[in-house]
Amino acid sequence: MFFVVFFSLYTIVNSYIFIRGWQSLALFPQARIFYAIIFIIAASSYIIGRAFSDSLPNYLYVILIWIGSFWFFFLFYFFLSIVLIDLIRLFDKFLHFLPKALYENPEKIKFYVGLTVLVVTTFFAIYGYINRTNIKIKELDIELNNNPKKEYVIVFFSDLHISVVNNHSFLKKVVDKINSLAPDLILIGGDLVDEKAKQLREKNLANDLKNLNSKYGIYSITGNHEYINNADSTVKFLEALGIKFLRDEVVLVDSSFYIIGREDFSKFNFTKKRRKTLEELTRTLDKSYPKILLDHQPLNLIDAVDNKIDLQLSGHTHHGQIAPANLITKLVYEVSWGYKKKENTHVYVTSGIGTWGPPIKIGNDAELILIKLKF
Repeated sequence: MFFVVFFSLYTIVNSYIFIRGWQSLALFPQARIFYAIIFIIAASSYIIGRAFSDSLPNYLYVILIWIGSFWFFFLFYFFLSIVLIDLIRLFDKFLHFLPKALYENPEKIKFYVGLTVLVVTTFFAIYGYINRTNIKIKELDIELNNNPKKEYVIVFFSDLHISVVNNHSFLKKVVDKINSLAPDLILIGGDLVDEKAKQLREKNLANDLKNLNSKYGIYSITGNHEYINNADSTVKFLEALGIKFLRDEVVLVDSSFYIIGREDFSKFNFTKKRRKTLEELTRTLDKSYPKILLDHQPLNLIDAVDNKIDLQLSGHTHHGQIAPANLITKLVYEVSWGYKKKENTHVYVTSGIGTWGPPIKIGNDAELILIKLKF
């Protein structure tokens, strides 16, 4: 059902944009054939690449995924722009606020409006790509009592989405950045990969994870994309690279504080098995030790408060990844991006260090969270 709905909407939106683009070229009809070829290639690249990933030559697979990933961005902004233009035209039929000169040569106006949309969208694509490559370090000081005696430096990130887009060179940059911070502990909030283990292995996309260094280890949880790419095989592959996954598990770090790792909320959709409740995971823990919760999707934050969690770390939202999609995530999640304190529970939801689909971030950052935990 998901794929039926997705492909239906994808076809409708692409058709709408194609028709409006075709109309904008009435002034240059000879260019329409080239427009149609470019449009079809762009709109079908990602789907073809994913559908035939096992049989395509690597170079062709990479090209198709890169083209298709950027097309998702252009599709989104083209759609928003055309809807806005059509709404303005509709209102003008009743309110007559546009200059009459705009209707004297409609073919010319359509061409220049279409060209403007293309230029502006391309500008935002370039800006968003540069912003995605500029990794920012956000510092978060967490004091759990008034007289702290211990301090740990923790690096947290989420949603790296390792793939042929968030590839080896990007991962190496992330790893070098993390190691430069000399963390005591590295925590990963899920969606570490965006390819199946077979693809990751054959293309050597994740090998740099072996170079991560921390005093007390590297812990991750599953996100929905681990489940999309077969969680069991993905986790097995990543654990061989030195990443310890907590799948509804708890670990005591340095005999000082707990890390609680929950399975992703989407587990039931893929396995028909429910994840453990937070109460089940915490009921036998020593209440004198601080508790850090890793939960990919920041849902039901009150659950963390009720179970005396000191710090919850989540991701998943990307804060919409591409504005104005952040308006939707802000409606869906209590915290779409950033820090919030609920009673005695500290919460941080990261916008993610990587991207899904287009390697573009607008309205949020590619971020590493440097946490100084004191208690």
